[in-house]
Amino acid sequence: MAMNNMYRVGDYVYVDTGPTDPYCVRRIDELQKLPNGNVEMEVMIYYRRADLPPDMIAIADENLAEYWDDMSRKYKSQAHERELFLAKKTEKISATQIRGKCTVCLLHKAETMFSYIKTDDAFFYTLVYDPVNKSLFEDRGEIKIGASYQAEVPSSTCAPADDTRQSADLEELVWSPENKLTDTQIDQFLVLARSVGTFARAVDEASTLKQPSLHMSAAAASRDITLFNAMGLLHANKYDFAKSALSLVANGSPRLCTDQM
Repeated sequence: MAMNNMYRVGDYVYVDTGPTDPYCVRRIDELQKLPNGNVEMEVMIYYRRADLPPDMIAIADENLAEYWDDMSRKYKSQAHERELFLAKKTEKISATQIRGKCTVCLLHKAETMFSYIKTDDAFFYTLVYDPVNKSLFEDRGEIKIGASYQAEVPSSTCAPADDTRQSADLEELVWSPENKLTDTQIDQFLVLARSVGTFARAVDEASTLKQPSLHMSAAAASRDITLFNAMGLLHANKYDFAKSALSLVANGSPRLCTDQM
């Protein structure tokens, strides 16, 4: 197991729950720095086969039947060790319980289970386990068919001459590719915007709780919301590089762009 001290939201990790229990597998959904300096994590739970009720094993076996190949059948017990079951419920743990990283993927029919067996710290899942109702179901979307789910396609469209709507009233232009800036200048402004975004998160108290390191702040500042805001500033300032750069600082503070993360 490769140990790594840097963990991010979305990482899959091993969690130590006791000296006699095998490591649990979890996915980090949220990081929070506590007032005492410790880091608490909210993690998504993944169950192993041994955690399922005995009457659920037959259902799991039936679902996995279509994924077996010749090589995987030779290592059946190892394949079962790599199988997980998503719980879609979370728990909070201390960062001190983490014992390393791993990977978890939704098994696709185009893959083989043997590819997970021969790869270190690799797990797969195909089913979701509901511990409340004691049930298993597939973690896949479903296409619903019928009048209640499909849109009705009109038999004809409005003739252009009869369409009196004004596009200016319906839409707002937020970016025009036909501007006076070169691609290099646009890229330079996006780099500048990410740099300001990193500094804004470093000095923002709420952000430092979720991204306690400068490395994580830089990663958050590279999200799409920062780039969308930067391109919006260029458009609002008529693609004037200098004015747009000054707009990155508002009321004496660096502009902070946040989304749901």
